[in-house]
Amino acid sequence: MEKYYKIEGKYSYYEAGEGTPIVILHGLMGGLSNFDAVASYFSERGYKIIIPDLPIYTQNILKTNVKSFAVYVKNFITYKGLDRVILLGNSLGGHIALYHTKMYPEKVAGLVITGSSGLYESAMGDSYPKRGDYEYIKKKAEDVFYDPKIATPELIDEVFATVNDRIKLIKTLTIAKSAIRHNMAKDLPKMHVQTCIIWGKNDKVTPPEVAEEFHQLMPNSSLYWIDKCGHAAMMEHPEEFNRVLEDWLTHTHLAAH
Repeated sequence: MEKYYKIEGKYSYYEAGEGTPIVILHGLMGGLSNFDAVASYFSERGYKIIIPDLPIYTQNILKTNVKSFAVYVKNFITYKGLDRVILLGNSLGGHIALYHTKMYPEKVAGLVITGSSGLYESAMGDSYPKRGDYEYIKKKAEDVFYDPKIATPELIDEVFATVNDRIKLIKTLTIAKSAIRHNMAKDLPKMHVQTCIIWGKNDKVTPPEVAEEFHQLMPNSSLYWIDKCGHAAMMEHPEEFNRVLEDWLTHTHLAAH
């Protein structure tokens, strides 16, 4: 991904391909590389893929919340000179995409959420007191996936380092509280954007009933399940994720022309 990575002023982001813009929003513990397979596939099929680094741990604590991140995304899209985009978000990134769509519906041509927060939060705050316990963090990281082997030692080390960094820990808990505060249940029925919901059938972080609820509440949503799959479908089953997304883009006439 390095060769497509840019740093310009306060923004750093990955960008590849030309065509219909898809802006991808990563989650709390997720980096840009979580979307390797999505980025390489769609950037060769008529899409411009842009993945901004979200300022999850770098903003002032007062701006460490879902709404501020949504404003950040809007400013980034404006900075890039894009008119309307397809937004794709995983986990916290999905929540930010939803909140951005609520605030700036005119900017969003389509929405894709996978393992998104916004309706249900259990997974974030409860577990952090044991932050010094590596085995515990390893188990938590493995629980994100149906196949625990996807939680590589590098990934576990990264999560362990994050929860043991006092400032990052405080910001993580601040975001967890913000996610609960910015519950979207009342907003979703008013959001008419075409929405693709891709969910792992075995997601322990945001269980399948959360996807059902998103689908019921959102007027123009389509729900797709991926079997033997946890919280990060685009990492665990990238080919299937890409196929589902491409089918939906074609079906809703959002596909690249």
